[in-house]
Amino acid sequence: MRTTRKDYLAHIEALQKRSDDTVAKHIAERRALTPSQPDPEDDATFGQRAADAVARFGGSWTFIMLFALVLLSWVALNSFLLARGGAKPFDPFPYILLNLFLSMLASIQAPVILMSQNRQGEIDRVNAQNDYEINLKAELEIMALHEKMDAFKLQLVEMQHEQLRLLNALCQDNKVTT
Repeated sequence: MRTTRKDYLAHIEALQKRSDDTVAKHIAERRALTPSQPDPEDDATFGQRAADAVARFGGSWTFIMLFALVLLSWVALNSFLLARGGAKPFDPFPYILLNLFLSMLASIQAPVILMSQNRQGEIDRVNAQNDYEINLKAELEIMALHEKMDAFKLQLVEMQHEQLRLLNALCQDNKVTT
């Protein structure tokens, strides 16, 4: 099924409408918009947790150092065995077996890391949606505060006008009696 631009925009509009409705409901009920942040590990499957662990380890300096150590050891051991003359190296110079292992590692590691990135992207989308709703609620609350302040300012000005009118009336009464 191919998603058209029109379908995509309709989907986004529906999401925003749902967010706006959620924000309006929370404002009307005067309660917090989002609960505490959910832990992404709570609902993760075994495969998702494994992909996250592989991505976390595969993107670390520990992995790079261990990987470099294994490669250097492989090359050094095979070169040493080749140089001794009598011993047959298990993977002579072009290191075809090493290349096979590296290719297999890359072919497995890349999709696992992509799975982890996709999962992180989903988590980021949920967090962005929460941020949007919170920002929208904050904006609406600030607008309501501005309206209250404006109403209070008008009420204060009206009270000052009334006080000035009463003060003028008192001054007029005081002039008439003197």
